[in-house]
Amino acid sequence: MMLRRYPFNSLRSKLMALFVILTSAPLIAVGIVSYQKSFQTLSDYSKAANALVAENFLRELDMMFLNASRLLELESNPMVRRFLFSQTETYPEAMGILQTFKLYRETYQLNELVLNVTLVNLYGKGISERKGVFQLNQNLRKEPYFQTLLELPDETLYVPPSSVPSVPKLDGLDYGGKKTISIISTIKQPITHQVIGFITIDLDSSVVQEFSETNRIGRTGYFFVADKNGKPIFMPEPQAAGVGWLPPLTDVARFGGTRGQLVDNSLGIPVFVIYTISSQTGWYIVGQVPLAEITRDAVQIRNLIFASAILSVVVAITLYFYLTNRMTRPIQILKNKMRLAASGYLEAKAQIGGTDEIADLGRSFNTMLEQIKQLLDRSIEEQKQIQLAELRTLQAQINPHFLYNTLDSIVWMAEARKHDQVIRLVQALSQFFRISLSKGKDVISIGEEIDHIRNYLIIQQMRYRDILSYDIRVDPGILHCRVLKMTLQPLVENALYHGIKNKRRKGLIEVRGWRDGQGGILLKVSDNGIGMTPDRLDEIRRSLSGGIEPRSDSPDETRHQGFGLRNVHQRIRLYYGEPYGLHIESAYMEGTEVTLRIPDIEGEGHEEDSARG
Repeated sequence: MMLRRYPFNSLRSKLMALFVILTSAPLIAVGIVSYQKSFQTLSDYSKAANALVAENFLRELDMMFLNASRLLELESNPMVRRFLFSQTETYPEAMGILQTFKLYRETYQLNELVLNVTLVNLYGKGISERKGVFQLNQNLRKEPYFQTLLELPDETLYVPPSSVPSVPKLDGLDYGGKKTISIISTIKQPITHQVIGFITIDLDSSVVQEFSETNRIGRTGYFFVADKNGKPIFMPEPQAAGVGWLPPLTDVARFGGTRGQLVDNSLGIPVFVIYTISSQTGWYIVGQVPLAEITRDAVQIRNLIFASAILSVVVAITLYFYLTNRMTRPIQILKNKMRLAASGYLEAKAQIGGTDEIADLGRSFNTMLEQIKQLLDRSIEEQKQIQLAELRTLQAQINPHFLYNTLDSIVWMAEARKHDQVIRLVQALSQFFRISLSKGKDVISIGEEIDHIRNYLIIQQMRYRDILSYDIRVDPGILHCRVLKMTLQPLVENALYHGIKNKRRKGLIEVRGWRDGQGGILLKVSDNGIGMTPDRLDEIRRSLSGGIEPRSDSPDETRHQGFGLRNVHQRIRLYYGEPYGLHIESAYMEGTEVTLRIPDIEGEGHEEDSARG
């Protein structure tokens, strides 16, 4: 009785295990202690550095809004109050206000940041840098932002980015597609402190967007600006943020105080989050980065330690096995290659050097595999040539008879002076043979194949207009995909001659095409003709599955039908492999449905006009 072999039954295995333990244990122990110390130190340093970046970002943002808010000082300007109080205005007064706007811009260097400044009273009278003096036909008390300020007149609103001006219905005013941040405040009567109007400052939001994209946290992290509810206002584009793009954390309820840090696991991985609140706007500055990046340097130290330990073990095992396996290794290689070859992988050549008997056996094995491959390649090439000859024979059988009948129809129509029908028939015939030639190509687009059968059906409908109608509907998304030429035309011809004609009444041929969702494309040709008996259907199915020719005692028309279907099926199998080919369903006196499955192979585009017919 043969004893079961376990990994550590042999002395060689036990010595190897002891050697590995003695080599790696001290290195791993030292590595664990070093990793723990370095992890804490490097993590604290990285978090502090990122907190400093967040504070700098906040300082830049607050300074920008503080400078822009200098324009709110216009609220106390007597000339502004007179303008808002008066029913009329004078040109010098309006020019004086506009000059004041310009003076503030130049004094506080706001030309690039501020897009527009607008003053407007409660009755819609106002003045704007871009619009000049204007009159709105609306009640500003009903506008959301102004209504809020009437309720809280001492507040200043910071309105998130918008593509429209802050003052609604100000016709003709736009900023060339730029989005704006608006600062809106009230203008009050100096004695009664009653609100008499509003001042709005529209800022170019791209300045803040640039802050968000240039201030980074780590290599793949980013900063974004969120409003008081946590909704992102400014955040970099995914391509700007890098390959480690993470959705923004918007649950501001978890934030405590005006600044802080936390680790979030809601995205499936630990994410380090740092936040601070702007005292100017009340908005959040949030930075987030995968925690693994914060601790990357410590992880690299850990990996270096582990790699050193593994390398030591590998070197020890390599040296140990080098001597014990030097003689048996060539035999093991040859055994493995033979196992691969037995499973059908004929590229499994044994690379064995030397001049001994094992090396000779390996070379003989490689020669045998090469001869088998040559025989298989020759067999496949012969099959292709046979199938190509059958296809050309089939085309030779189809074209002369089809061309004769079509030309006969053209002559008949010309004699009957049906010129429009003659033109249409000649055009269809020309297109039919153009696609048949296809510059010698065997593979064309599905769109071209659909055009081919459409022209064929146009020609046949001229001859069989009393019994033939057709409907072609193919998903436009597959028209540019590739298919073997002359695959659908034999199916359509079978539907006409062996289905509809034999039923001797009005019939319909339908052609459909779509993706099956499993890496393939389905092309279906169906008719409501006479169909097949169960015996006939079984005979054709056996012919397709086993390559058996139709019975010699079958009528010529029936044998031609089976030959055409088998030819298409074998061509598809030969070019694309086993999962692809024809599937036939039929019921006597009800019709036949032939479904062709081919792989979804992209190719050049084709006009979408082929999708319907």
